[in-house]
Amino acid sequence: MGKKTTCPISRKDFLTHAKPIAVKIGEVPLSAAVREFSTGSLGWYLNGKTSIEVNGVPLAVQIGLNITVVGSKELPKDGASPPATAES
Repeated sequence: MGKKTTCPISRKDFLTHAKPIAVKIGEVPLSAAVREFSTGSLGWYLNGKTSIEVNGVPLAVQIGLNITVVGSKELPKDGASPPATAES
């Protein structure tokens, strides 16, 4: 099994400084918003609907996009107490 990736930014710094990401689906420009997911991971999120043409036929499509920062789920929560240590 591979080594676990450590996230190189703090939760606070990410949420303070991350900006939305421009995404283009077909010819439609969209914006993925900065998000803290319910799992505790950090990243960007986009959902919506648009139309994409295939062979001259417009198709209604639904968009669901999560971009997750690898290792961010394990970052400490802001204001959380440090983990307890075993006493000898």
